[in-house]
Amino acid sequence: MKHSIKKLVAGSALVFGAFGAFAADPIKIGSVLSVTGPAAFLGDPELKTLQLYVEDINKKGGVNGRPLQLVHYDDGSDANKANGFTKRLIEDDKVDVLVGGTTTGATMSSVPLAEKAGIPFVSLAGAVVIVEPVKKWVFKTPHTDRMAAEKVFEDMKKRGLTKVALLSETSGFGASGKKETEAVAGKYGITLVANETYGPKDTDMSPQLTKIKTTPGVQAVFVFGLGQGPAIVTKNYKQLGITLPLYQSHGVASDEFLKLAGPAAEGVRLPSPAQLIPEKLPAKDPQKPVVTAYEQAYKAAYKSDVSTFGGYAYDGLMLAVDAIKRAGGTDKAKVRDALEATKGFVGTSGTFNMSPTDHMGLDLSAFRLLEVKNGDWNIVQ
Repeated sequence: MKHSIKKLVAGSALVFGAFGAFAADPIKIGSVLSVTGPAAFLGDPELKTLQLYVEDINKKGGVNGRPLQLVHYDDGSDANKANGFTKRLIEDDKVDVLVGGTTTGATMSSVPLAEKAGIPFVSLAGAVVIVEPVKKWVFKTPHTDRMAAEKVFEDMKKRGLTKVALLSETSGFGASGKKETEAVAGKYGITLVANETYGPKDTDMSPQLTKIKTTPGVQAVFVFGLGQGPAIVTKNYKQLGITLPLYQSHGVASDEFLKLAGPAAEGVRLPSPAQLIPEKLPAKDPQKPVVTAYEQAYKAAYKSDVSTFGGYAYDGLMLAVDAIKRAGGTDKAKVRDALEATKGFVGTSGTFNMSPTDHMGLDLSAFRLLEVKNGDWNIVQ
Protein backbone atom coordinates (compact mmCIF):
# COMPACT_ATOMS: atom_id res chain seq x y z
CA MET A 1 0.00 0.00 0.00
CA LYS A 2 2.75 2.44 0.98
CA HIS A 3 4.56 1.56 -2.20
CA SER A 4 1.58 2.41 -4.42
CA ILE A 5 0.97 5.74 -2.64
CA LYS A 6 4.66 6.66 -2.90
CA LYS A 7 4.58 5.83 -6.60
CA LEU A 8 1.47 7.93 -7.03
CA VAL A 9 3.02 11.00 -5.37
CA ALA A 10 6.17 10.64 -7.48
CA GLY A 11 4.02 10.33 -10.60
CA SER A 12 1.99 13.39 -9.65
CA ALA A 13 5.13 15.46 -9.11
CA LEU A 14 6.24 14.62 -12.62
CA VAL A 15 2.83 15.46 -13.99
CA PHE A 16 2.67 18.80 -12.16
CA GLY A 17 6.14 19.57 -13.46
CA ALA A 18 4.81 19.08 -16.96
CA PHE A 19 1.90 21.46 -16.35
CA GLY A 20 3.96 24.63 -16.61
CA ALA A 21 2.59 25.44 -20.05
CA PHE A 22 -1.05 25.00 -19.01
CA ALA A 23 -3.14 27.63 -17.25
CA ALA A 24 -6.24 25.41 -17.04
CA ASP A 25 -7.01 22.84 -14.33
CA PRO A 26 -5.99 19.29 -15.20
CA ILE A 27 -8.49 16.63 -16.29
CA LYS A 28 -8.02 13.86 -13.73
CA ILE A 29 -8.02 10.28 -14.99
CA GLY A 30 -8.34 7.87 -12.04
CA SER A 31 -7.07 4.34 -12.34
CA VAL A 32 -6.89 1.26 -10.11
CA LEU A 33 -4.78 -1.46 -11.74
CA SER A 34 -3.26 -4.82 -10.77
CA VAL A 35 0.37 -3.79 -11.30
CA THR A 36 1.64 -6.43 -8.85
CA GLY A 37 0.32 -9.86 -7.82
CA PRO A 38 -1.00 -12.71 -10.01
CA ALA A 39 -2.60 -10.36 -12.57
CA ALA A 40 0.52 -8.16 -12.93
CA PHE A 41 1.18 -9.21 -16.52
CA LEU A 42 -2.15 -7.56 -17.37
CA GLY A 43 -1.89 -4.55 -15.05
CA ASP A 44 1.74 -3.62 -15.66
CA PRO A 45 1.37 -2.94 -19.43
CA GLU A 46 -1.94 -1.19 -18.71
CA LEU A 47 -0.27 1.31 -16.37
CA LYS A 48 2.68 1.81 -18.73
CA THR A 49 0.26 2.47 -21.59
CA LEU A 50 -1.75 5.05 -19.62
CA GLN A 51 1.44 6.83 -18.54
CA LEU A 52 2.83 6.83 -22.08
CA TYR A 53 -0.29 8.29 -23.70
CA VAL A 54 -1.14 10.79 -20.95
CA GLU A 55 2.37 12.22 -21.45
CA ASP A 56 1.97 12.13 -25.24
CA ILE A 57 -1.44 13.89 -25.15
CA ASN A 58 -0.04 16.57 -22.82
CA LYS A 59 2.92 17.19 -25.15
CA LYS A 60 0.40 17.80 -27.93
CA GLY A 61 -1.54 20.40 -25.93
CA GLY A 62 -3.79 18.26 -23.75
CA VAL A 63 -7.56 17.89 -24.22
CA ASN A 64 -9.65 21.00 -24.89
CA GLY A 65 -6.63 23.05 -23.76
CA ARG A 66 -6.37 21.20 -20.42
CA PRO A 67 -3.63 18.77 -19.37
CA LEU A 68 -4.41 15.21 -18.35
CA GLN A 69 -3.34 14.04 -14.90
CA LEU A 70 -3.18 10.31 -14.20
CA VAL A 71 -3.90 9.38 -10.58
CA HIS A 72 -3.29 5.66 -10.10
CA TYR A 73 -3.18 2.99 -7.41
CA ASP A 74 -2.04 -0.64 -7.44
CA ASP A 75 -4.55 -3.09 -5.95
CA GLY A 76 -1.96 -5.91 -5.91
CA SER A 77 -4.47 -8.14 -7.75
CA ASP A 78 -6.75 -7.96 -4.69
CA ALA A 79 -10.36 -7.07 -5.58
CA ASN A 80 -11.11 -5.87 -2.04
CA LYS A 81 -8.31 -3.30 -2.21
CA ALA A 82 -9.68 -2.04 -5.53
CA ASN A 83 -12.84 -0.92 -3.75
CA GLY A 84 -10.90 1.17 -1.21
CA PHE A 85 -8.74 2.79 -3.87
CA THR A 86 -11.73 3.59 -6.09
CA LYS A 87 -13.39 5.26 -3.10
CA ARG A 88 -10.24 7.35 -2.60
CA LEU A 89 -10.11 8.34 -6.29
CA ILE A 90 -13.72 9.52 -6.19
CA GLU A 91 -13.85 11.17 -2.75
CA ASP A 92 -10.30 12.44 -2.11
CA ASP A 93 -8.65 12.76 -5.53
CA LYS A 94 -11.89 13.98 -7.14
CA VAL A 95 -11.13 12.40 -10.52
CA ASP A 96 -13.23 13.20 -13.60
CA VAL A 97 -13.33 9.72 -15.11
CA LEU A 98 -12.20 6.19 -14.14
CA VAL A 99 -10.17 4.07 -16.58
CA GLY A 100 -9.07 0.81 -14.98
CA GLY A 101 -10.10 -2.30 -13.20
CA THR A 102 -7.61 -4.85 -14.51
CA THR A 103 -9.64 -7.86 -13.43
CA THR A 104 -13.35 -8.62 -13.35
CA GLY A 105 -13.23 -8.98 -9.55
CA ALA A 106 -11.61 -5.56 -9.09
CA THR A 107 -14.01 -3.96 -11.56
CA MET A 108 -17.12 -5.43 -9.94
CA SER A 109 -15.98 -4.31 -6.48
CA SER A 110 -15.66 -0.75 -7.84
CA VAL A 111 -18.85 -0.63 -9.95
CA PRO A 112 -21.28 0.25 -7.09
CA LEU A 113 -19.06 3.21 -6.12
CA ALA A 114 -18.92 4.58 -9.68
CA GLU A 115 -22.66 4.12 -10.09
CA LYS A 116 -23.44 5.83 -6.78
CA ALA A 117 -21.08 8.75 -7.46
CA GLY A 118 -22.25 9.12 -11.07
CA ILE A 119 -18.76 8.97 -12.60
CA PRO A 120 -17.96 7.48 -16.05
CA PHE A 121 -16.02 4.23 -15.58
CA VAL A 122 -14.30 2.44 -18.48
CA SER A 123 -13.22 -1.03 -17.31
CA LEU A 124 -10.31 -3.00 -18.79
CA ALA A 125 -11.66 -6.40 -17.66
CA GLY A 126 -13.27 -9.25 -19.57
CA ALA A 127 -16.43 -10.68 -18.05
CA VAL A 128 -19.83 -10.00 -19.57
CA VAL A 129 -21.28 -9.23 -16.11
CA ILE A 130 -19.53 -5.83 -16.24
CA VAL A 131 -21.86 -4.58 -18.98
CA GLU A 132 -24.78 -7.01 -18.76
CA PRO A 133 -27.16 -5.92 -17.45
CA VAL A 134 -26.23 -2.42 -18.65
CA LYS A 135 -25.08 -0.16 -15.84
CA LYS A 136 -25.62 3.55 -16.46
CA TRP A 137 -22.03 4.72 -15.77
CA VAL A 138 -20.00 1.60 -16.67
CA PHE A 139 -18.36 0.74 -20.02
CA LYS A 140 -15.59 -1.67 -21.02
CA THR A 141 -12.98 -2.19 -23.74
CA PRO A 142 -12.11 -5.93 -23.89
CA HIS A 143 -14.23 -8.47 -25.70
CA THR A 144 -16.45 -10.46 -23.36
CA ASP A 145 -15.89 -14.00 -22.18
CA ARG A 146 -19.10 -15.02 -23.98
CA MET A 147 -17.66 -13.78 -27.29
CA ALA A 148 -14.46 -15.74 -26.62
CA ALA A 149 -16.45 -18.94 -26.08
CA GLU A 150 -18.46 -18.30 -29.25
CA LYS A 151 -15.33 -17.67 -31.34
CA VAL A 152 -13.77 -20.90 -30.06
CA PHE A 153 -16.96 -22.92 -30.62
CA GLU A 154 -17.30 -21.54 -34.17
CA ASP A 155 -13.88 -23.02 -34.94
CA MET A 156 -14.57 -26.32 -33.16
CA LYS A 157 -17.79 -26.69 -35.15
CA LYS A 158 -15.84 -26.20 -38.41
CA ARG A 159 -13.43 -28.95 -37.30
CA GLY A 160 -16.25 -31.31 -36.33
CA LEU A 161 -15.38 -31.22 -32.62
CA THR A 162 -18.58 -31.64 -30.59
CA LYS A 163 -17.53 -33.28 -27.30
CA VAL A 164 -15.48 -30.85 -25.27
CA ALA A 165 -13.83 -30.72 -21.84
CA LEU A 166 -13.84 -27.34 -20.08
CA LEU A 167 -11.15 -26.45 -17.54
CA SER A 168 -11.70 -23.05 -15.90
CA GLU A 169 -10.11 -20.94 -13.19
CA THR A 170 -12.17 -20.15 -10.07
CA SER A 171 -11.35 -16.40 -10.33
CA GLY A 172 -13.97 -13.83 -11.41
CA PHE A 173 -12.83 -14.08 -15.04
CA GLY A 174 -12.67 -17.89 -15.09
CA ALA A 175 -15.96 -18.35 -13.23
CA SER A 176 -17.79 -15.99 -15.57
CA GLY A 177 -16.09 -17.68 -18.55
CA LYS A 178 -17.32 -21.07 -17.31
CA LYS A 179 -20.87 -19.78 -16.96
CA GLU A 180 -20.88 -18.17 -20.43
CA THR A 181 -19.25 -21.22 -22.06
CA GLU A 182 -21.91 -23.49 -20.55
CA ALA A 183 -24.63 -21.09 -21.75
CA VAL A 184 -23.56 -20.95 -25.43
CA ALA A 185 -22.30 -24.54 -25.98
CA GLY A 186 -25.71 -25.85 -27.07
CA LYS A 187 -26.08 -23.11 -29.68
CA TYR A 188 -23.04 -24.59 -31.48
CA GLY A 189 -24.08 -28.23 -31.03
CA ILE A 190 -21.36 -28.78 -28.44
CA THR A 191 -21.64 -31.01 -25.35
CA LEU A 192 -19.39 -30.39 -22.35
CA VAL A 193 -18.48 -33.97 -21.41
CA ALA A 194 -16.11 -32.85 -18.62
CA ASN A 195 -16.11 -29.68 -16.54
CA GLU A 196 -13.16 -29.15 -14.19
CA THR A 197 -11.81 -26.10 -12.28
CA TYR A 198 -8.50 -24.96 -10.75
CA GLY A 199 -7.53 -22.16 -8.35
CA PRO A 200 -5.68 -19.02 -9.55
CA LYS A 201 -2.66 -19.91 -7.37
CA ASP A 202 -2.53 -23.63 -8.24
CA THR A 203 0.83 -24.79 -9.57
CA ASP A 204 -0.14 -28.19 -11.00
CA MET A 205 -3.31 -29.03 -12.92
CA SER A 206 -2.33 -32.63 -13.73
CA PRO A 207 -5.13 -34.16 -11.57
CA GLN A 208 -7.85 -32.27 -13.48
CA LEU A 209 -6.21 -33.04 -16.84
CA THR A 210 -5.86 -36.73 -15.94
CA LYS A 211 -9.62 -36.83 -15.28
CA ILE A 212 -10.23 -35.15 -18.65
CA LYS A 213 -7.83 -37.52 -20.42
CA THR A 214 -9.74 -40.54 -19.13
CA THR A 215 -13.19 -39.10 -19.96
CA PRO A 216 -14.78 -41.21 -22.73
CA GLY A 217 -15.40 -39.44 -26.04
CA VAL A 218 -13.68 -36.12 -25.30
CA GLN A 219 -12.45 -34.52 -28.58
CA ALA A 220 -10.98 -31.16 -27.50
CA VAL A 221 -10.13 -29.15 -24.39
CA PHE A 222 -11.01 -25.50 -23.71
CA VAL A 223 -9.19 -23.65 -20.90
CA PHE A 224 -10.68 -20.47 -19.45
CA GLY A 225 -8.32 -18.47 -17.24
CA LEU A 226 -5.72 -15.72 -17.13
CA GLY A 227 -2.27 -15.11 -15.72
CA GLN A 228 0.11 -18.03 -15.26
CA GLY A 229 -2.50 -20.79 -14.74
CA PRO A 230 -3.28 -21.46 -18.41
CA ALA A 231 0.46 -21.72 -19.20
CA ILE A 232 0.84 -24.32 -16.42
CA VAL A 233 -2.15 -26.21 -17.86
CA THR A 234 -0.50 -26.14 -21.31
CA LYS A 235 2.77 -27.56 -19.93
CA ASN A 236 0.93 -30.25 -17.90
CA TYR A 237 -1.06 -31.15 -21.02
CA LYS A 238 2.17 -31.86 -22.90
CA GLN A 239 3.69 -33.74 -19.95
CA LEU A 240 0.64 -36.04 -19.79
CA GLY A 241 0.93 -36.73 -23.52
CA ILE A 242 -2.56 -35.43 -24.34
CA THR A 243 -2.80 -34.88 -28.10
CA LEU A 244 -6.35 -33.50 -28.40
CA PRO A 245 -6.80 -29.96 -29.82
CA LEU A 246 -6.23 -27.40 -27.02
CA TYR A 247 -7.96 -24.02 -26.95
CA GLN A 248 -7.39 -21.09 -24.61
CA SER A 249 -9.41 -17.91 -24.03
CA HIS A 250 -8.40 -14.32 -24.84
CA GLY A 251 -7.27 -14.13 -21.19
CA VAL A 252 -3.83 -15.29 -22.38
CA ALA A 253 -3.63 -13.31 -25.63
CA SER A 254 -0.11 -12.01 -25.03
CA ASP A 255 3.47 -12.92 -25.89
CA GLU A 256 3.96 -13.56 -22.18
CA PHE A 257 1.86 -16.73 -22.58
CA LEU A 258 4.25 -17.98 -25.30
CA LYS A 259 7.21 -17.34 -22.98
CA LEU A 260 5.57 -19.05 -19.99
CA ALA A 261 4.23 -22.08 -21.90
CA GLY A 262 7.26 -22.50 -24.19
CA PRO A 263 7.24 -25.30 -26.79
CA ALA A 264 4.17 -26.86 -25.10
CA ALA A 265 2.05 -24.05 -26.63
CA GLU A 266 2.57 -25.37 -30.17
CA GLY A 267 -0.82 -25.87 -31.85
CA VAL A 268 -2.82 -24.01 -29.17
CA ARG A 269 -5.65 -21.91 -30.63
CA LEU A 270 -7.30 -18.85 -29.08
CA PRO A 271 -9.38 -15.79 -29.93
CA SER A 272 -7.42 -12.53 -29.80
CA PRO A 273 -7.68 -8.85 -30.65
CA ALA A 274 -5.68 -7.68 -33.66
CA GLN A 275 -3.03 -6.18 -31.35
CA LEU A 276 -1.03 -9.43 -31.17
CA ILE A 277 -0.43 -9.61 -34.93
CA PRO A 278 -0.12 -6.08 -36.44
CA GLU A 279 2.34 -7.21 -39.12
CA LYS A 280 0.08 -10.10 -40.17
CA LEU A 281 -3.05 -8.01 -40.74
CA PRO A 282 -4.06 -7.31 -44.36
CA ALA A 283 -3.03 -3.83 -45.58
CA LYS A 284 -6.66 -2.69 -45.86
CA ASP A 285 -7.62 -3.72 -42.31
CA PRO A 286 -8.87 -0.51 -40.59
CA GLN A 287 -7.18 -1.56 -37.34
CA LYS A 288 -3.74 -2.03 -38.90
CA PRO A 289 -2.57 1.63 -38.55
CA VAL A 290 -3.89 1.83 -34.96
CA VAL A 291 -2.31 -1.40 -33.67
CA THR A 292 0.93 -0.74 -35.57
CA ALA A 293 1.29 2.78 -34.12
CA TYR A 294 0.57 1.52 -30.60
CA GLU A 295 3.11 -1.30 -30.93
CA GLN A 296 5.81 1.07 -32.20
CA ALA A 297 5.19 3.69 -29.49
CA TYR A 298 5.12 1.13 -26.66
CA LYS A 299 8.24 -0.71 -27.85
CA ALA A 300 10.14 2.57 -28.27
CA ALA A 301 9.20 3.69 -24.75
CA TYR A 302 9.64 0.44 -22.82
CA LYS A 303 11.85 -1.81 -24.99
CA SER A 304 9.38 -4.64 -24.47
CA ASP A 305 6.64 -6.44 -26.40
CA VAL A 306 3.11 -5.10 -26.47
CA SER A 307 0.18 -7.07 -25.12
CA THR A 308 -3.52 -6.97 -25.79
CA PHE A 309 -3.94 -5.88 -22.14
CA GLY A 310 -1.98 -2.69 -22.70
CA GLY A 311 -4.18 -2.28 -25.79
CA TYR A 312 -7.30 -2.39 -23.59
CA ALA A 313 -5.86 0.52 -21.57
CA TYR A 314 -5.08 2.45 -24.76
CA ASP A 315 -8.68 1.98 -25.90
CA GLY A 316 -10.06 2.92 -22.48
CA LEU A 317 -8.08 6.16 -22.31
CA MET A 318 -8.74 7.13 -25.93
CA LEU A 319 -12.47 6.44 -25.63
CA ALA A 320 -12.60 8.62 -22.51
CA VAL A 321 -10.59 11.41 -24.18
CA ASP A 322 -12.77 11.23 -27.28
CA ALA A 323 -15.91 11.48 -25.12
CA ILE A 324 -14.50 14.45 -23.14
CA LYS A 325 -13.74 16.24 -26.42
CA ARG A 326 -17.24 15.62 -27.76
CA ALA A 327 -18.79 16.60 -24.41
CA GLY A 328 -16.84 19.88 -24.54
CA GLY A 329 -15.51 19.34 -20.99
CA THR A 330 -15.63 17.09 -17.95
CA ASP A 331 -19.30 17.38 -16.97
CA LYS A 332 -19.75 13.76 -15.88
CA ALA A 333 -23.25 13.28 -17.29
CA LYS A 334 -22.24 14.73 -20.66
CA VAL A 335 -19.10 12.56 -20.81
CA ARG A 336 -21.23 9.48 -19.97
CA ASP A 337 -23.70 10.37 -22.73
CA ALA A 338 -20.83 10.91 -25.21
CA LEU A 339 -19.31 7.51 -24.34
CA GLU A 340 -22.67 5.83 -24.90
CA ALA A 341 -22.99 7.57 -28.29
CA THR A 342 -19.53 6.38 -29.50
CA LYS A 343 -19.73 5.14 -33.11
CA GLY A 344 -17.09 3.86 -35.53
CA PHE A 345 -14.23 4.41 -33.06
CA VAL A 346 -11.29 2.27 -34.23
CA GLY A 347 -9.20 1.01 -31.31
CA THR A 348 -6.73 -1.81 -30.74
CA SER A 349 -9.56 -4.16 -29.70
CA GLY A 350 -11.81 -3.48 -32.68
CA THR A 351 -14.24 -0.84 -33.94
CA PHE A 352 -16.44 0.38 -31.08
CA ASN A 353 -20.13 1.13 -31.69
CA MET A 354 -21.77 1.75 -28.33
CA SER A 355 -25.45 2.32 -27.61
CA PRO A 356 -27.83 2.57 -24.63
CA THR A 357 -28.11 -1.24 -24.71
CA ASP A 358 -24.41 -2.00 -25.44
CA HIS A 359 -21.68 -0.46 -23.28
CA MET A 360 -18.88 -2.41 -24.97
CA GLY A 361 -19.71 -1.95 -28.63
CA LEU A 362 -17.69 -4.80 -30.18
CA ASP A 363 -18.91 -7.78 -32.21
CA LEU A 364 -17.31 -11.17 -33.04
CA SER A 365 -15.48 -9.69 -36.05
CA ALA A 366 -13.25 -7.85 -33.53
CA PHE A 367 -11.68 -11.23 -32.63
CA ARG A 368 -9.05 -13.00 -34.74
CA LEU A 369 -8.60 -16.74 -34.22
CA LEU A 370 -4.89 -17.44 -33.74
CA GLU A 371 -2.80 -20.62 -33.61
CA VAL A 372 0.69 -21.03 -32.20
CA LYS A 373 3.04 -22.27 -34.94
CA ASN A 374 6.82 -22.45 -34.51
CA GLY A 375 6.53 -20.44 -31.32
CA ASP A 376 4.66 -17.55 -32.95
CA TRP A 377 1.06 -16.41 -33.50
CA ASN A 378 -0.59 -17.10 -36.84
CA ILE A 379 -4.06 -16.18 -38.08
CA VAL A 380 -6.29 -19.23 -38.67
CA GLN A 381 -7.91 -18.65 -42.05
